[in-house]
Amino acid sequence: MIAFSGVIGNGLFLQSGNAIAVAGPGGAVLSFVLMGTVISSVISSLGEMTALMPVNGPIMEFPRRFLDRGVGLAVGWMYWFAYCVLAADQLVAFSNAIKFQYDDGRTFLNWKVGVDTDPAVWVSLGIVLVISFNMLPVRIYGELEYIFGCIKLTFICMLIVLMLIFSVMTPRSNAYYTEAPGTKYWNDPYSFFWSTYDVRDEAGFVQRTIKGSIGAFLNMWTTIIGVIFSYTGMDIIAATASESKSLSDAESMKMAVRKLNMRVVTLYCLTILTASFAVPRDHPFINGEGSSASSHSLFIIAAVEAGLPHLAHFFNAMFVFSAFSCAINTLYVASRVLHTMALLGYTGPEWITKRLRATRTGVPVRAVLASGSLLLVGYVGRTGGPGVSLGELSGNCTVSCLIVYMIICATYLCFYRTLEDVKRYGNASEAQTAMFDRNHPRYPYKSHGQWLKAAYGGIACTILVFFNGIAPFFQRPFDTRRFVADYIGIPVFIILILGYKIYRHGFQLSEWGPERSNDLRNTIQASSDVRKGRLELPDNGFTKENVRTFFNWIWVWLK
Repeated sequence: MIAFSGVIGNGLFLQSGNAIAVAGPGGAVLSFVLMGTVISSVISSLGEMTALMPVNGPIMEFPRRFLDRGVGLAVGWMYWFAYCVLAADQLVAFSNAIKFQYDDGRTFLNWKVGVDTDPAVWVSLGIVLVISFNMLPVRIYGELEYIFGCIKLTFICMLIVLMLIFSVMTPRSNAYYTEAPGTKYWNDPYSFFWSTYDVRDEAGFVQRTIKGSIGAFLNMWTTIIGVIFSYTGMDIIAATASESKSLSDAESMKMAVRKLNMRVVTLYCLTILTASFAVPRDHPFINGEGSSASSHSLFIIAAVEAGLPHLAHFFNAMFVFSAFSCAINTLYVASRVLHTMALLGYTGPEWITKRLRATRTGVPVRAVLASGSLLLVGYVGRTGGPGVSLGELSGNCTVSCLIVYMIICATYLCFYRTLEDVKRYGNASEAQTAMFDRNHPRYPYKSHGQWLKAAYGGIACTILVFFNGIAPFFQRPFDTRRFVADYIGIPVFIILILGYKIYRHGFQLSEWGPERSNDLRNTIQASSDVRKGRLELPDNGFTKENVRTFFNWIWVWLK
């Protein structure tokens, strides 16, 4: 639920309208489906390794074990910095949502206290509250995050139902339309896929257009790059694993990963699908107009035009809550990654490392404060040019997360090969070999064809990393600043690895080979041959016990 709360945020609520505006309703839904399969493949790979070996900071620890120590260090620092900046970006979204104003010439909505107050006030308040929440004892923090996750789950389900109702119900007297939209926004002249790609300059003005199948492809590709941001945060499920009491049950990670994948991808796709029935792709507010960030939201537009402006106020209040809770989660992840790097000695001088290792009531207090200090970056996102800079920085951090996902998939393939080598060469005892056997009935989490999923996720993330910045190549003159923002993560990743190699081995290139332990120690197994989530009826035919087992199986997947 912590991971669910962390991933459901303003990437969906405020930015999904841009996906429909750029790619059309069909293109937007397809983009969310495709990226859902990619991110699910990555999280399944990470989940299997974490289920077998629950460790601190699995995002960096597993690359360190199965790829290279330098890669583990590079992943750790990139991941930490990315989540710190994303937390600051969420605080800016929090302040922007409070500064709510909607004015389309017919309906005027306004949060006066937000519009009349400098955003720096709300950013400051957010920094204090987010750090304070992360200082709470982990038991209390976990309970609060569970409540936050339940609220978000309820809200997103409500959005799906409401968007569907808006598209089919008889319009109210004050609605903007006289007949239910149905699926008309998917048909001509709106189009299922939008096939006109606009090449824009640095100021946002259209320089030229590319039409036809190439234009449709470029719109889809641009949308897919944007959709990545909405899915960022699903990896939090592994970051919480080492602190979870549930890991005494080896199958808890398996069920958590499968539920998270199914729920997030399904809810995202259904939300975009139903919203695309209620709002056309050529609506001016999802195409850059509008007097506030929240006015770009599909859901607020749908509520206003359905004749329910008061509902728009409620939606925006939930967007404020969503951005705030996401900032809490991302700071949590950043602090745990920094703490793990301190435990591994990757945080510099001993006098710094020693303090970052310290904990109180289960909380790495100094790691939280050190990570929280980067939230000050949120002040540059208040308005104008600095706000653009923060947007570029947070976009680059999303690409950094893609690099991390690519490394996770590569790590899983090496992990998979290590398990196969143990069986093939017999260099472990019979009991140990049973622990590493993916076909053993008590292997904690096995996903069929997982190595193929890892290969698919790794290849997809690699393509996205290297081709995410195609827009500058169409611009005249070439947009160097945007190109650097899109690709700076790649040289930074390489420099971090090279820095580790030079620090450890100097310029003796012969010593720069892979440093990995392939460590498979401290594995755990399921406590029973009867597996959670698998429907195994005890009797033949229609019996009372079979009915009880069936409904218990449904409850296991729903709870």
